[in-house]
Amino acid sequence: MAGGKGANLGELVRAGYPVPDGFVVTTYAGELTDDVRKAITGAYARLGGGPVAVRSSATAEDLPGAAFAGQQDTYLNVVGEADLLDAVRRCWGSLWTERAVAYRGRLGIGDAGVRMAVVVQRMVEAEVAGVMFTADPVTGDRTRLVVDASSGLGEAVVSGLVTPDHYVVDGRGRIGFTPGRREVVIRSAAGGGVVREGAGPVPAGAVAGRVPGVVEAERLPDAVVAELARLGRDVAAHFGRPQDIEWAYAGGRLHLLQARPMTALPPPPVGRLNPIQRRIATVLMEYLPERPYPIDMSTWIPYGPAGLMRKVLGAFGVRRAFDGFLEEEDEVVYRLLPPSPKPGLGVLAAPFRVLAKALRYDPARWTEDRRYLDYLAAIEALRGRDLQGMSWGELLRVPRQALALVSPVADLRVDYLPGTGLALLRLLAVVRVLGRRELFADLLHGARTRTTDANRALEGLAEVARRTRAFEVEPMPGEFVEALAGFLDEYGHRETVSPILVTPPTWADAPEVVLGLVRVLASDAPASKGLDAPASQEGDDALGRLLAHPLLRGKGRRARVTRWVEAARAGIAFREDSHFSFMMPQPVLRGSLLELGRRLRDAGALAAPEDVFHLRLEEIEDVTTLRGADVERLREIVTRRALKREELAGVRLIDPAAIFPPAGTGDALLTGAPAGGGTVTGPVKVIATPAEFGRLAAGDVLVCPYTNPSWTPLFQRAAAVVVDTGGAASHAAIVAREYGIPAVMGTGTGTSALQDGQLVTVNGDTGTVTSAVTSTVTGTVTGTS
Repeated sequence: MAGGKGANLGELVRAGYPVPDGFVVTTYAGELTDDVRKAITGAYARLGGGPVAVRSSATAEDLPGAAFAGQQDTYLNVVGEADLLDAVRRCWGSLWTERAVAYRGRLGIGDAGVRMAVVVQRMVEAEVAGVMFTADPVTGDRTRLVVDASSGLGEAVVSGLVTPDHYVVDGRGRIGFTPGRREVVIRSAAGGGVVREGAGPVPAGAVAGRVPGVVEAERLPDAVVAELARLGRDVAAHFGRPQDIEWAYAGGRLHLLQARPMTALPPPPVGRLNPIQRRIATVLMEYLPERPYPIDMSTWIPYGPAGLMRKVLGAFGVRRAFDGFLEEEDEVVYRLLPPSPKPGLGVLAAPFRVLAKALRYDPARWTEDRRYLDYLAAIEALRGRDLQGMSWGELLRVPRQALALVSPVADLRVDYLPGTGLALLRLLAVVRVLGRRELFADLLHGARTRTTDANRALEGLAEVARRTRAFEVEPMPGEFVEALAGFLDEYGHRETVSPILVTPPTWADAPEVVLGLVRVLASDAPASKGLDAPASQEGDDALGRLLAHPLLRGKGRRARVTRWVEAARAGIAFREDSHFSFMMPQPVLRGSLLELGRRLRDAGALAAPEDVFHLRLEEIEDVTTLRGADVERLREIVTRRALKREELAGVRLIDPAAIFPPAGTGDALLTGAPAGGGTVTGPVKVIATPAEFGRLAAGDVLVCPYTNPSWTPLFQRAAAVVVDTGGAASHAAIVAREYGIPAVMGTGTGTSALQDGQLVTVNGDTGTVTSAVTSTVTGTVTGTS
């Protein structure tokens, strides 16, 4: 009933902080009846009359992510009963201004549940005032406190009318200071209201832009800054989170005028990562191009590929791998914290377990394993069920049934990956002994995988599209529509964004992604070789060069080495194909969640089926009836979490610089991990999401935030690849090497530093991206020297 601002001030008063005396006109008042007028004027008289500040305090201000900074009105230096009542009336009215309504609309806050209280405080005639953040709003560092200050009332700082003095207090109490300009000073006017004093002609020896009469002496003494910092840290500790505090300094005393939680605050810096953390973070950052929802956190993240990797490593004695790598705040994922796996006692036995499994389980024959065949049958049975025809109770059980299916694939990985590792190590040892280490990567190319099968099928779709002119006529020809349906039935479970999230659509959920890929391929001349042809050719060429070694002249040795190469390729295929199979339950899981969302929407708990993503699975399972208290509870949870998610929309899960430390770039625009492929010059094309696949033209330098197998067909067109995330072993790097195009991984900022059409030179051997103009000039000079 006191609104967010009023409630927080009440907390501060109760805790004994230096808050000006005042009172709150609660939301129950509503309008200026005679009783309300008497109550307000009576409270004003008990305050002693005189000048007061009148501030709006909306009930929605206490929702996460809804600071409402500047959205409702504040009136300073209000004097007399008549002006006070008028200011209260105008504060109520500010709830319905165009900007306030638009702000609530953007956050999805309905008008019906919003009420306005009004805070009335004794006016502080500030000599200096401003804003204090109890954490660094730029870096998220909780040990640094930031203060902006200027002469007069703090309104000049809050409204951005001045360049304020800037203080930074670190965790050891050291104070950094940057002087402001004090272009404007706002002071109380005689009789009520405020006056704005602007900068006039600059007197000799004064600082340009400052208001006359305001001098350096008005810098806050260090003792006052230190006391302000102490108060700020105490207030943050009291509320349990960093605070945005307005304050004033007058007559040698500090006053706290209001406090609210800081919004859109970056997570705290993770500090220096060890090499293992950095390697894991490289993978996780590629897997998390968008913020997970609560439903991700309670379903596919613990059970999907991240859970699988944790299970595989745990089977060989590695603890705490992929545990707790995502932290939540206000029940929304807030921070990526790279885990630091620890060896357990099981590591001592790991070599023996690995060898035993490598000898028993052949990756070339994993699809013959009874567990895999049973898994496929279970998937098919679950896919065939009619979700819409189920009762609520039956439907509630489907997500757990889908999640239970993934366990056998995790067991298959535990059993067959040792054989993969052994085959790769054996081949690596062979090429090193023969002095042919440079052939290792190329020898692995050419294995048939479900990804190469999908690429061939896409090429087939593109051929049908060309022949039927599918993208030129409406409606699309039946032959193409039928071919597309067959493709999606076989490959539609592939992820569009991330393999560890259930909330982004699959290919089947978003056929426009597949159509974009087909459009790209169909616009080129028919290919004489499939999309996987470069890889196959490179693999065969590399094998031929290896077998030409003088030590492999004997037929028996050549046959043995060929078998070893094929075994290594089979291991690579197992890794790729088991992931393909592992994703099969995901569409069933996602479909059941959306069906639950549709029913909750029809019951009035959600505005749209996708809002179910804001809930955790166990919260949905607790719903026994689609009416009454359950509906209200879910609606409140979804609103709160959606607001928090909106607040964090521009906040990164982790600072990329922590994973990809900036290096000296010289004349380079970007640096990253070199992934091979030589040097190419071409125009930049930034592709941020799969929905933009169709924008890539032949010869473009593909610049993207992440990649996964869905992006593979683009490599046929791209001249080079530059990726914000990933390393030399990531999917994009491997596929780029197969296609023989330059790739630079883990640039951290490629998608923001480069612009469409910008001509750049990508050097995949040095990991640099330079301006093509600079590269051309440098090349000319080098050539003539």
